[in-house]
Amino acid sequence: MAGNVASLFRSTAAHSPSMAALTREGGEGVGPIDFCIPCNPYFPTPAMFDDLAGRLREIITYYPSSADTITAELCNLLQLPPQCVAMGNGSTELITWIDHLLVRESLAIPVPTFGRWTDQPMETGKRVDMFPLQESNGFALDLAQYAEFIRQRGTKVAVICNPNNPDGGFLHRHALVQFMDAMADLDLIVIDESFLEFADAESEPSTVEDAVMRPNVVVLRSLGKNFGLHGIRFGYMVANPALAGKVRAMLPKWNLNSFAETVVFMLKNHGAEYMESLHQVRRDRLEMARLLSNLPGLTVYPSQGNFLFVRLPVGAEGTVVRDRLLTEHRILVRECGNKIGSSSRFLRLVVRPEVDVRRLVSGLESVLYGSRRGAAVPELSTGTSYSSGTAAVDRLMSETNGAGMQGLASQAMGMPNVAAMPAPAPAPAPMPQMPTPVPAPAPAPAAASMPGISPMPGMAGMPGGMAPAPAAGLQPVAQTGMPGMAAAANRRAMGAAQGLTAAQVRGRTQPEGQPEPLGWPAAGAI
Repeated sequence: MAGNVASLFRSTAAHSPSMAALTREGGEGVGPIDFCIPCNPYFPTPAMFDDLAGRLREIITYYPSSADTITAELCNLLQLPPQCVAMGNGSTELITWIDHLLVRESLAIPVPTFGRWTDQPMETGKRVDMFPLQESNGFALDLAQYAEFIRQRGTKVAVICNPNNPDGGFLHRHALVQFMDAMADLDLIVIDESFLEFADAESEPSTVEDAVMRPNVVVLRSLGKNFGLHGIRFGYMVANPALAGKVRAMLPKWNLNSFAETVVFMLKNHGAEYMESLHQVRRDRLEMARLLSNLPGLTVYPSQGNFLFVRLPVGAEGTVVRDRLLTEHRILVRECGNKIGSSSRFLRLVVRPEVDVRRLVSGLESVLYGSRRGAAVPELSTGTSYSSGTAAVDRLMSETNGAGMQGLASQAMGMPNVAAMPAPAPAPAPMPQMPTPVPAPAPAPAAASMPGISPMPGMAGMPGGMAPAPAAGLQPVAQTGMPGMAAAANRRAMGAAQGLTAAQVRGRTQPEGQPEPLGWPAAGAI
């Protein structure tokens, strides 16, 4: 495999090679341990896989039902009105149609983030206004500054990923609703909740119910990421009936395959297992952060997703670390040099069981430090010589920018006189028309319209050597940005080199005895 690593990653440019390609290249019929693709390692259960395997012939032989039939079953499960939902062949299909149908001229997006939110609008000639998340601020998104940036640029569409990919940054529902109200005059606001099921900072964090009551809000969800089934390709969007219907009318009648149909109709019998899988991922996330934070010079950023964003020690090059982990240790990681707003010094590492994490830690120790534990410098003579950062530049330099628009390459690289990606103001500006925030009432058990995100019981203490997480009380967005920004302010006072400890999981304070939501999957366990 070593001789073909460069070609594998170069051919995929904006993404990582598929597991099928890596398995073929390995020559052993077995792929590497996957810390790259953000999935749920505990769901479906082995019994569900056995059920799917037993029905394989039927699944691949016959046509699926129409998308309307599959969508109706999903809506029945999630207690959502079908007229407010459109299901796609993965969330990427929905992003494509949102861009074609609902984005007229410009779109704002914090970076780094999921690449299709920057690439898709560029491919159709839209202006992409990229709001840079600051490393010195822990990559936290300040909604007040983001709103001011949108006003200054005159952007028509705003996108927020919650949690954000790749850093796992989380925003509370109350703050997002304030943002929706303040930016109600925009053509569209998209809240991408693809990884929200893995968050435990809030019992009911989804803005789905808020979206269906507003004329310009779309919420995007990913079933593949939640259920650990990326290969099936299914996701859905929720909006008011007019917006959802506009997208649904453009989708092919059979855009969902038989695997997607089979899984959707299985879910009502496996709610308890799904809920437990989410709890286990959250527990694994804490333990994985603790183990990684013990590596000298490695910074672990707080995350509410099923992945951790880490900064490599000084002198380490992400492409070298990635390639050596793959060729020497059969471990696949996501090097983030091809994410606009990131660099090759950052990795995104998917949360996995402890046995796999310990193998990852061992591999990182070998690659980063060799025989000298404190060196923190890899052997730079190895590697592909092809930086994923080059892939990002390749994409930005293509002729996909709108006629008469300044090239996106200059925006991304901070060239002079480009306003699309300025540094945020030194002090947060008040959010325009921001209503005065009110304290959020304690969540009460109610029939949830989305899969319930049941919080983990409050932990008696954090693992040794880890600082306590900041309090998660809601704060006025115009003054403090997202909840938990006090910790970011402290980091700025100490200097960027301090970074974040693994324990500072954004908003990770949940009271004991929180009642379980009553919707699926909790209802499936009754």
